[in-house]
Amino acid sequence: MSDGSRRPEHGPPGQSRPDKVPGTSGQVGPKSANSKYCQHSGQARHSERLRQDDEAPSGNDADSCGGSPHSGPSDKKAARDGKRFEKSKFRSEKTGAKLDAAQEKLAKQKPPKKPGLVKYAAKKAGAGAWYYAHQKIHEVEHENVGVEAAHRTELAGETAARGTTRFVRHRVRTHPARSVRKWERRDIRAKADLQYRKLAQEHPELKKDALSRFLQKQRIKKQYQKQAREVTKQSAKAAEKTAVTTEKIARAAAGFVRRHPVGVLVFIGAFLLIVALHSCMASMTTIGNGLVGAVGASTYPSEDADMLAAEAAYSGMEADLQDELDNYERTHDYDEYHFDLDEIEHDPYVLISIITALKGGAWTIGEVQDDLAMLFERQYMLTETVETERRYYIETDTWTETDPETGETTTYTDSYRVYYDYYICTVTLENFNLSHLPIHIMSEEQLSMYALYTATLGNRPDLFGGTVKTYTDYDIPEEYLEDETFSAIITEAEKYLGYPYIWGGYCPATSFDCSGFVSWVINHSGWDVGRLGAQGLYNICTPVSASNAKPGDLVFFVGTYDTPGVSHVAIYVGDGMMIQAGNPIGYADMTTSYWQSHFYSFGRLP
Repeated sequence: MSDGSRRPEHGPPGQSRPDKVPGTSGQVGPKSANSKYCQHSGQARHSERLRQDDEAPSGNDADSCGGSPHSGPSDKKAARDGKRFEKSKFRSEKTGAKLDAAQEKLAKQKPPKKPGLVKYAAKKAGAGAWYYAHQKIHEVEHENVGVEAAHRTELAGETAARGTTRFVRHRVRTHPARSVRKWERRDIRAKADLQYRKLAQEHPELKKDALSRFLQKQRIKKQYQKQAREVTKQSAKAAEKTAVTTEKIARAAAGFVRRHPVGVLVFIGAFLLIVALHSCMASMTTIGNGLVGAVGASTYPSEDADMLAAEAAYSGMEADLQDELDNYERTHDYDEYHFDLDEIEHDPYVLISIITALKGGAWTIGEVQDDLAMLFERQYMLTETVETERRYYIETDTWTETDPETGETTTYTDSYRVYYDYYICTVTLENFNLSHLPIHIMSEEQLSMYALYTATLGNRPDLFGGTVKTYTDYDIPEEYLEDETFSAIITEAEKYLGYPYIWGGYCPATSFDCSGFVSWVINHSGWDVGRLGAQGLYNICTPVSASNAKPGDLVFFVGTYDTPGVSHVAIYVGDGMMIQAGNPIGYADMTTSYWQSHFYSFGRLP
């Protein structure tokens, strides 16, 4: 029996697929190989061996995320931030001045004048002469082909000239308005950038990872909205108190009002409108600028054409792979085939978020060709295993012999085995989910950006028809929170409501997967278990029955995806509810048919 790949290996020497991150949610790790074609061996598959590994990754324990929260930025970074702020301030002032100049020029532009009687008459006379001349030519042009061709050429030239003249006049006329629109766009971007940097100085917490910055901006926006509502309430109370005094003044001015009712009403309406606008404008401006900064930080910075081209290129590679599999028997020469194929698919938002996080900003399709090839090679592993069997068939020979003395003819037969090699080819395609790759190929800062883009879909749900998911909230009964241990767990867990699910994520900067979330929460609520996977968390717990389960216990599930053992873990909060790292992190009802079909056990922490 022989076993070997019929294809050469691809890819640079030493390049390997990512190994499984120890302690993730029981997820399958990718195989190590130099290409998508790798040699099969008698040993267990990489992913099967890695599924059994449940050790915590070094350096990724619950307290190692992002270093000490009290460590200040270096002098070099502070100087760089200062220069960026000054540059942003200068850009904002420059665009503001340009916008003011453009608006002033637009205001000075005079409206087009209607032609006077003389000009109108001259225009009509010219049009009549033109029509008369061409009408006469048209009457005789059919008699001469040359005249007809020249006339048609002349008409085409006149039409083009008139169109060009109208276009140039329109461009000249609309130039001030277009200039205003251009500088308005630039001014909005510049002021949004300046406002964001001001917020970063006023709120040091905004200098954390990108995901924390985005969520913190949302909290600040809500605070400003609350302040705006308070201002409105105070204005209403003040208006009520002022009404008493105003009543006296109104009686004194009644005579004037009766004499000039319309003018007085117009004046009062305008005055109140100005006061109302002035009272809320400062708050609304702050909210708007904060929102612009938050949205800008979480929006895909690349052009639509480049992002759509990247998705098309990746889908094209998948189509080529599918075509290769569809024609495998035709392009290979084996006796028997067996196929074990994962589905070929990917999430376009995951793809664009990965590329944008890796590049750290805007990119073009020409700059990411190598990245697309790298991601494809890591996502799909195609292996070919050939088994050789020694087989035979029976062959029979027949011949006759004649006796020379008697002349009798005798027929003889002889059967024997004919051996040959029979080749059985097994083709395996493993799809290592594209969303499982970031933890293997990104730094913590890049993971933070990836999590931010994933949570918001780059603020482009229209690009690939996606939907931004929101978390489910739940009010835990007060009597359950009287337990100090459980209260500490929930206080920590609810800090991360709305965080996206990131496979392999282990701390707030990277966001979490299910076991990373539970490990982080309990490590910051009185335990010290390190970073464990779902199976590892089950192993340290004492199983309890459903009737004895209490808030603060862990709840475990199996079969939520293709992996042996426990595949999902959450924190039980009582009454059939749990808080978990879904997508996003939030509360869930574990009594639904889906969760009940995968339920495994409750577990009590040591």
